[in-house]
Amino acid sequence: MNNLEKGSFVRIESYKHNGTIHRIWKKNMILNASNTHMIGVNDHTKVIEKDGSSWVTKEPAVFYFARNWWFNIIGLLRQDGVHYYCNMSSPYIFQDQAIKYIDYDLDVKVYPDMSYHILDRVEFHLNKKRMNYPRDLDNILYDQLDHLVSLIQKRKEPFSFSDVEHWYEQYLMYQSQFK
Repeated sequence: MNNLEKGSFVRIESYKHNGTIHRIWKKNMILNASNTHMIGVNDHTKVIEKDGSSWVTKEPAVFYFARNWWFNIIGLLRQDGVHYYCNMSSPYIFQDQAIKYIDYDLDVKVYPDMSYHILDRVEFHLNKKRMNYPRDLDNILYDQLDHLVSLIQKRKEPFSFSDVEHWYEQYLMYQSQFK
């Protein structure tokens, strides 16, 4: 993992299927990294959009990437509980101090009561035609979407408040060591 240790900071870079940059999260702390996954936190981090505009995230977020998932999961810590935002994506790679993945448009928004909505179906179908997604990719993404929904419904890690809370507490403890 390029000597990636707890407390290391990395960028997260999202690309589109045609290789163009989609979005970059500038400063993200890694809390747990192995050859199979990365878990970390960002809090009020700068985000740069493909057009060069930028904004800052509003709340702490715990992110989960796994090498065998065609999605990534972000747990957003808000006043009313943990909200999740899940991106259908390629499995990540770690390169040049950045977590990199291809964003495949479909997203799943999960609320604290574990109800969920699948978002951006129209964008997915438009980009599928525009960028010529291969047919087998379509099958993979829908199979992985079913897997993701199953994790949500069964409240499997990281879809429980205690999972997100654990990693956020680790982040706060690590941060307090360096103040």
